[in-house]
Amino acid sequence: MIETARAIRSYTVENIRPKLADQHGTVFHPETVPAFAATETLSRLPKEYQGYAYKEATLNPTNPRDRAADWEADLISAFEHDSSLTKTSGVRDTPNGESLYIAHPIRITNEACLECHSVPGAAPASMLALYGDANGFGWKHNEVVGTQVVSVPMSIPQANANRAFVTFMASLCGVFVVLFVVLNVMLSRIIIRPITDMARIADEVSIGNFEIAEFNEARSGEIGRLGASFNRMRRSLEQAMGMIS
Repeated sequence: MIETARAIRSYTVENIRPKLADQHGTVFHPETVPAFAATETLSRLPKEYQGYAYKEATLNPTNPRDRAADWEADLISAFEHDSSLTKTSGVRDTPNGESLYIAHPIRITNEACLECHSVPGAAPASMLALYGDANGFGWKHNEVVGTQVVSVPMSIPQANANRAFVTFMASLCGVFVVLFVVLNVMLSRIIIRPITDMARIADEVSIGNFEIAEFNEARSGEIGRLGASFNRMRRSLEQAMGMIS
């Protein structure tokens, strides 16, 4: 929302203001003010996204609706006292529950802003006729005059976090299920099945059936060596039984 607001402000300055600037002498169009355009555009969001809010809060605004609340004034003060602070965020209580906010400072970096906000005498007469000459003046270059604030209900990031947690846990469970199946298949093929075959052959040999095929020694590892030892024992037993008989 912050980046969208900045894009709207930039578009207003580059595309809207130049087309209406020559009318400021007779008619002042608030739509040429970047802050007004951004605020008006993003004020449509709550129709689809309940609880979302965007405000360009200033201590001394031209438009009274932009006047900073107490907590917004505290943010502006923090930006004023720490020039390296470019963003801050937090959670605050509202009548509708907890709200998560993110704020950026509004700093006067464009000299063109001072044409309307330095002294009343420099401002367009049409603007003074609309808003008066009591507010929105005395701004200075590089001064922090306000803050861009985006607020969303805390339930939204909590829901996102819960959804991410559920997705992570489901993925983790899926990985464990796959590992369990793979390990069981490998255990069956590499250990259980060969041991079962060896036990079956041992049972047959124990009752004197030497016609049964020998255990497959081609297997690698400990099972292969065990099979080779078993086959040697079987041959020795078969030879011993032949000598006795």
